[in-house]
Amino acid sequence: MVQDSEDQAPSVHPSTPARALLPSLLPAIVVGVLSSLVLVGVEVAAEQLQDVLWQTVPDALGIGRYSVAWMFAVLVATGIAVGLVVWKVPGHAGPDPATVGLEAPVLPLVVLPGLLLANALMLAGGPSLGPENPIIAANVGLTVWLGSRFVPRAPGRIWPALAEAATIGALFGTPVAAALAISEMLARRETRGMLWDNLFAPLTAAAAGSLTITLLDRPTFDLGLPSFGRAGWSDLVATIVVAAVGALLGMCGVRALPYAHRAFQWLRHPMLMLPAGGVVLGCLAAVGGHLTLFKGLDEMATLAHDPNGWSAGEFAVMTVVKLAALVVAASCGFRGGRIFPAVFVGTALGLCAHALVSGVHPSVGVAAGVLGVLLAITRQGWISLFVAAVLVAEPGIFALLCIASLPAWLLVTGRPQMQLREDGTSVR
Repeated sequence: MVQDSEDQAPSVHPSTPARALLPSLLPAIVVGVLSSLVLVGVEVAAEQLQDVLWQTVPDALGIGRYSVAWMFAVLVATGIAVGLVVWKVPGHAGPDPATVGLEAPVLPLVVLPGLLLANALMLAGGPSLGPENPIIAANVGLTVWLGSRFVPRAPGRIWPALAEAATIGALFGTPVAAALAISEMLARRETRGMLWDNLFAPLTAAAAGSLTITLLDRPTFDLGLPSFGRAGWSDLVATIVVAAVGALLGMCGVRALPYAHRAFQWLRHPMLMLPAGGVVLGCLAAVGGHLTLFKGLDEMATLAHDPNGWSAGEFAVMTVVKLAALVVAASCGFRGGRIFPAVFVGTALGLCAHALVSGVHPSVGVAAGVLGVLLAITRQGWISLFVAAVLVAEPGIFALLCIASLPAWLLVTGRPQMQLREDGTSVR
């Protein structure tokens, strides 16, 4: 029996008319600008405090800026300061950071000042976390609160998407990163309409956020590594091997997180957990040196500026110490994200591969190392590919990374992620 032609036609999502998308344009732009201003405010405050802690005070005391004693003292003091915020400030600086990813929960407004304060103190004090998770959570909470009051007829689910996209666009200085991240999030949700209809408002917010941050700060992720020219078979083999090693190394950190988290949770109180984390981080800094402190962007630029300036053993020590510091900082209660320190881990790993095997070009090693580590830690393929490629800024690197991502993905998919449930078990 022959079916009607309508029954045989493939099902498609109907597109959204332009008149339905245009009203979201202005709110998206406003959210983009406000989200980037929150990010700039926190980072500027953190940088000012960092200069005081790591330059003004040690210079006045006649102590080496990055002496072992001073690194230990500042990291412990940072643990005490953040512990006080978590203990005493209303809202307790939000939920346990080990349980939060890029898709932030909608937090009450009273929680946000403490969360931003804890994040700024952490960024200035040196623990190995970035600004992304707390900034996204703060912008989501603020956007939902403002949106529900000034645009009450808008669907409530749009505000978190706008804030997340705007903050990611501001963090990376381009809306491309936000488009990739939001595309992965949409793939896990039931949506209506075509992909670009769903991306229209978030991409507008991301564009506004990235343009604002570019005008104010001009961020760049290009490490200025030497060009490797035309890719060859040896480059492909090196990319596959280093990315796979990076994925396995990242999975070591993922596996360690619940155990470290359980150990710190045994202390029960933030005024014990966070200072104890500061003590462990101080010990790690004594082993790895000052380049293993902070979120890692400036520090990995220092490494990339002189790829041959350290031995393979020194790069290996920095790789392992930074990963351990990331696990400790994420599990003891410091408020921060895991992407930026993971990028440092991948960079140090790639330069270690170059130091071990001179045939591994530093650009290839860095891009592959970052790809593998980020795949394991974030479990977001597009973001991992984007960050790895943008660090090198070579047109030929993207094809190598796409191929290398396939075996690396097989190593990490279906396994625990670097995020915990409230009961302390790993998310899969």
